[in-house]
Formats: sequence, C-alpha cells, structure tokens
Amino acid sequence: MYRIDKTMKIGIVSDTHLSCGDCELPAKLTRELEKCDLIIHAGDLVDICVLDSLSKISKVHAVCGNMDCDNVRTKLEIKEILNVVDKKICVMHGYGHPDKLIDILKNEFFSEKPDIIIFGHSHVPKNEYIDGVLFFNPGSATDTVFAPYRSYGTIEISKDGGIKADIHKL
Repeated sequence: MYRIDKTMKIGIVSDTHLSCGDCELPAKLTRELEKCDLIIHAGDLVDICVLDSLSKISKVHAVCGNMDCDNVRTKLEIKEILNVVDKKICVMHGYGHPDKLIDILKNEFFSEKPDIIIFGHSHVPKNEYIDGVLFFNPGSATDTVFAPYRSYGTIEISKDGGIKADIHKL
C-alpha cells in the first residue's frame, strides 16, 4: 500500500523488448521516469536487465509478458494488484488478439473492482475509461512496428483520489 501526503506520479512503460546486449532505455524516457515516485512495467521486458535499469531510477513493480525470457518469468508474476493512495491498480501484460484484449482484461480483473487496469501487449497506447475503470496502455517506448509512435505513460493520483493519466510520445 502506497500512501502519501502529495500527488503520486507513476511512470508506466511496457513492451520495451530489450535484451541484455542492448538494455539501454531511451534517454528521454529515463529523464522523465526520474521525476516519478514509482514505475510500473506492464511486461515484455524480454530480459531482466530492463528491470535492473529501471530499479536504479525508482521503485519498480513489473509483470512478465508473453515475450519475456526465463530470467524474467522466474522473477515476475503474470498479474499484480497494487493499492496506491486508496486506488486499486491491476497490472497484466495481456495475451491473445489485440481486438479481444479489453474483454480478456475485464475477465481477469473485474471481480477485483479495480480503479485502473494497466496493460501492454498491443503496443498501441490507450487511455480510456470503460465501465468506470481506467484502461491504460502506455504503448511501447522502443518499438513502432505495431504502434503509431514510441510512447510511455504517467498516472498521477492526488491525495484526494483524483486520477490524471497521460500518454507521452518519445
């Protein structure tokens, strides 16, 4: 449980797809994540070196994705549920066809009554309330094969419970 007396800024990344030989995150992303109180990675790190790099910046929570190597899968769970400033945040990379991703996430988490669901997999940024829940995909910070642009996200949760979520192009 994270409780604070100020607005908490969370940096959100996913689908970095970096391997140990090339584990350098974009410099602009690193600079922006340094301004965050917490970082959440929504899977497809590919190699654990990404988690190591992020951990040097701030406290990190991460889940594994479908492309992650064994050194990631043995250290990270498929799903994680966090309580941040009295908001329930559910995190999962996702799986299956991107057109079905929202339904898959609803099935995985709606019994938890989340305020926010953070996910990846599609590489397509999403910042949308559906059935009263914020569905947030930061896109990919390193890939434009399936994405319109490289991006990451931020979610700010104020001490009074307000949520401000943004997608940032890199």
